[in-house]
Amino acid sequence: MKVIKSATELSRALIQPSAFVPTMGALHAGHQSLIKRAREVSENVIVSVYVNPLQFENQEDLNSYPSSPEIDEELAAAAGATILWRPNQSELYPNGITKISAGGVGAIYEGNRAGHFDGVLTVVHALFSNIKPTWAIFGEKDLQQLFLIRKMASEFFPAIKVLSGETFRESSGLALSSRNSRLSAENKNCATVVFRSLQAAQSQPAIAEMKREMLATLSSEPSFTLDYAEIIDDTTFDLAVEESRNKRAIIAGWINGIRLIDNMAMQNIRSASKVAAI
Repeated sequence: MKVIKSATELSRALIQPSAFVPTMGALHAGHQSLIKRAREVSENVIVSVYVNPLQFENQEDLNSYPSSPEIDEELAAAAGATILWRPNQSELYPNGITKISAGGVGAIYEGNRAGHFDGVLTVVHALFSNIKPTWAIFGEKDLQQLFLIRKMASEFFPAIKVLSGETFRESSGLALSSRNSRLSAENKNCATVVFRSLQAAQSQPAIAEMKREMLATLSSEPSFTLDYAEIIDDTTFDLAVEESRNKRAIIAGWINGIRLIDNMAMQNIRSASKVAAI
């Protein structure tokens, strides 16, 4: 695997067609599952590592974002990446930053952090412009992000196929996230309430019962502070109705100041996650 820092070196090293996995570093088994998914469609797999300041609501959260550059390189190579690119801001935006608007869906749920999804789409647009991949892979855990990137790609990069990777979980059901490194063992145990609440919702036949069971389970864990818990249609991000064919429960909240998000399809017709024996 080649580790590249400059855009010029990247352009010389790129081999097309390629598959692309953008990350903010602090790689874990969930990222590796996306890289392996990319390897399924292409022998040429580019992983970017760039902590994007545009998508953080405050400097403290940005400064506390975990970093593990040596481990990133080891995990990316082991999963099958052929290039790891560490761009800087001047290379991503040589002509200055032009924000991409996330629109109405970008202002709800995870978009309650001002400018968050505008920042996500802006950096992904810059990354796509540099790499021009045939495929790009994003995780289902960040469902709203996946939805908005697909919409943006269809407008600006119709040739890029945006693929999804299933949520990768610890054996407890906790969705893997780089921020999990900031959770204590006790916090992690409490955080399993999110997965349990999704399972409780999935066992119910109607939306009202899904939401009731989800909220009841979440409220059973006093250390969990709820932001939102809803049943949506994941093709539109509107609230689901009984006739919706793509119902999905989405949850966000905090444990000890660490934000957790997760989601699960409510149809009971496909696996909701890959579970890691860790």
